[in-house]
Parts: sequence; C-alpha cells; structure tokens
Amino acid sequence: MLLKWTSELILKKLTKVISFALSLIVVFTLFSSPSIAVKTSMTGDYTKDTISVVKTLQTAVDTPKDSPNKDEVRSEALTLITDYISRYRNRGMVNKTQSFTTMQTALNAMAGHYKNFASRPLPDKLKERLTKEFSLAEKMVLRES
Repeated sequence: MLLKWTSELILKKLTKVISFALSLIVVFTLFSSPSIAVKTSMTGDYTKDTISVVKTLQTAVDTPKDSPNKDEVRSEALTLITDYISRYRNRGMVNKTQSFTTMQTALNAMAGHYKNFASRPLPDKLKERLTKEFSLAEKMVLRES
C-alpha cells in the first residue's frame, strides 16, 4: 500500500515537473527568437513612394520585349506593386484620393497581366494605358500634397 501511494505521488510530481519544463521551453523559444521584419521599399511618405513607384514601373513598362532581364524586371515590379498596395490600401487618408485610385487601377492591370500571362510581354495598348495612368497619378499626387 505504501509503495503504491509513493509511486503515485512520484508520478504526479514528475508529471508536474515535466509540464512546467515544457511550458518554460515553449515560452523561451517563442520570446527569445528574433523577429524577422518584412523588408519593404516603402518609406511611409505617400507622395514620395507614389512618385518612386511610378518611375520604377514606367521603366518596367518601357523594357523591350527581347530584354535579357525581363523576368527580373517582372518579378521586381510585382514585388513593388504588392509593397505599395499593402502599405497604402488600408490607410483612410490615402485610399480615398484620386491619385491612389488611379494608381491602384494601373497596378491591378499591370499585376494582372504579369500573373496571368507570365510569358507574354505587355501589349502595346496596355503599355499606353499604364503610361497615361502613371502620368496622371503622378500629377494628382503632386497636386494633392
């Protein structure tokens, strides 16, 4: 009887010690590892970021069809579009402006083409449209600031 009682007591204590040790391991593992922040090219200044994105993406639009780095340009453009939209889509002071609406329209068209027709170059009609919308968005953002 005494042996049974002692073994149950040891088992209960051992279970408590193991669960406490595991919880400490989990806590220290979660809070001691460095957090990795997502790198973004956006500065937080809407006007500067918009102008920068317009210039960079216009360069992507102007890239020749037979350019050797067209895949690089395409992937950089998609990353930039994602960064820009992610940064400013949920900002009430920005997303209601005409410049943002125009930029969003152009960026959606460009990203849509790049994602759906990855092996095809931008059509001339789309290039003209993007150039007009980028120019218009740049003028609007300068006027709004």
